[in-house]
Amino acid sequence: MDRNTIIGFVLIFIIMMAWSWTSMPTPEELEAQRIEQLRQDSLAALQEQGIEPAFDDLMGADRQGQSGTSTFRDRRDSFDPLSTPTTGAFAPADGFFPAETRSTVRTPYMEIEFSSMGGGPASIRFLDYQTWDKKPVQMVQDTTRSAYNVGFLSQEGQNIETRGLMFEPLFETRIERNLAEGESVEISYQYLTASGGHIIHTYTVDGDGHELDFDVQFEGLQTQIFDQAVDVSFATALVPTEKDLTQDGQYSSAYVFAGDELEQFQLTEGGRDQNRINGEIGWVSTRTKFFTQIIKPRTVSEAALLTGEVTGDPKEPLTRHRYQSSIQLDIRDTQRASMELYVGPLRYYDLREFDDHAYDMAEVGYSWMRWFSDPLVRFVIIPYFTFFSGWIGNYGVLIILFGVLVKLVLAPLTLSSFKSMAAMRKLQPEMQALAEKYKENPQKRQQETMKLYQKNKVNPIGGCLPMLLQFPILITLWQFFQGSILIRQESFLWAQDLSAPDYWLSLPFAIPFLGDQLAGFVLLMAGSIVLQTQLSGSMSSAPTSPGMPNMKVMMYIMPFMLLFFFNNFAAGLSLYYLVFNVLSAGQQWLINRGTNKEITPAVATVSTKNRSKKSSPKSK
Repeated sequence: MDRNTIIGFVLIFIIMMAWSWTSMPTPEELEAQRIEQLRQDSLAALQEQGIEPAFDDLMGADRQGQSGTSTFRDRRDSFDPLSTPTTGAFAPADGFFPAETRSTVRTPYMEIEFSSMGGGPASIRFLDYQTWDKKPVQMVQDTTRSAYNVGFLSQEGQNIETRGLMFEPLFETRIERNLAEGESVEISYQYLTASGGHIIHTYTVDGDGHELDFDVQFEGLQTQIFDQAVDVSFATALVPTEKDLTQDGQYSSAYVFAGDELEQFQLTEGGRDQNRINGEIGWVSTRTKFFTQIIKPRTVSEAALLTGEVTGDPKEPLTRHRYQSSIQLDIRDTQRASMELYVGPLRYYDLREFDDHAYDMAEVGYSWMRWFSDPLVRFVIIPYFTFFSGWIGNYGVLIILFGVLVKLVLAPLTLSSFKSMAAMRKLQPEMQALAEKYKENPQKRQQETMKLYQKNKVNPIGGCLPMLLQFPILITLWQFFQGSILIRQESFLWAQDLSAPDYWLSLPFAIPFLGDQLAGFVLLMAGSIVLQTQLSGSMSSAPTSPGMPNMKVMMYIMPFMLLFFFNNFAAGLSLYYLVFNVLSAGQQWLINRGTNKEITPAVATVSTKNRSKKSSPKSK
């Protein structure tokens, strides 16, 4: 580990510590968070009793106070309390309010419970994924009515939301249907209006995965819908699934794909906001850390609206994150709105089958290096884990083997770096002699040092450049292991979930910025860095100067700094870096054995010459 790398890590650590200190909540903020949590607990208790609390107006009120030319109609947000219209063209025919009915469709991947209240899926549970406490993943937060909503403005000025309408099933009163792969079923509901019109919802469920089709037909309502435009949304917040609510919340956001570009909408502080995008829309979505829902229209689209609300500090575990994504469709030609739906994991092959750009939501690297990290993840890392998981079932072993593979690929760069360091080490006695000889003339010392480099054909940055070329790969792997669903709930040794921290040691007290638990693989990784530091100490080529801090001390401080940095990261990430460091230490040990035989005679020769020069005056 060279001097520049160490200094860089030190600066990063100082910045992180300063940022964490300045962002710590004040006592007043902690009290506000406590009160907010009490409020959320009360709301949860109401929901358990079947009472749906009313949300504040997230879009409607904000929209009334804003200027602009958004094509979205000035209507109520679907977070608002819903009610069936009792008057006007969209009141139920003959004032008929049928009782709610429920029907269930099961596939090898999902269990979908349909409700006549809103005429759509009120519950979507995954049979192939579980939450951290071993319950089926539930994607719908409000299970009292359909999660999908079709909203529009009537010619009479009423805000109509199909989630607030009681539909009638166009099938048996209640069905229970199990689908095998390759099978499909249609579930249809209709709503009869007082004006004689029909709204028909049809969902097509396939047994092959996490996709659905949604079709909305309007009959006899051409003159009743204002401007012949409707908004379609997944009108409930996604449910957190991970034990670490902070990270789950930090990944929560909404997206829109338009104009061949993906745009993310995420609130970085508490409050509420929205973002409107006009024009043809490819798809809209919301996501948590590992799961997502996507609406992809077949009907001509006009605009998208992304909305969000964060109650509290986004970095706190008790903070509630709620996002919605709506898409506006033009139905004037067909009186129909048709779309494809995806409700499932952020898994590459599933998303690629749904849409070529859907996996762009996954964070595989920083934006400035996505040109490199995205192909690496899609065409190397994911295929590796997908293919070999069929042969080796344990992902911990796969990570270890992957670390070996990466080390072999990077071996030429590493060897080049070590050879350059060894060459510099050979020159170290002469460099020290120059430093002593020209200690009063730094400029002359620099000139003579460069002549020494040129004479021996040594590049002073030759040991740094090969290591720098490895950083894009290491950064990509850092992002991948931190957020990949491939290692979610995969166990290895004491780690129950490689996508979460492997807390191994509980402390009777909390350490600032670290917590009261220590991760096992992080502790081992810190130990591996100490080992690597000891082996690389003899390869260091630059002596400590009076104006520089003691680099040996800094090298031994680094493991403790990284302990703070990695302690709350995914266990799979720490395991990978542990393997990488151990392999690096072994590689360095082998190189040290080969270079020591070459370097020692050179050092002895220089020392002998120096002694002979010092003793020559005495002989005279």
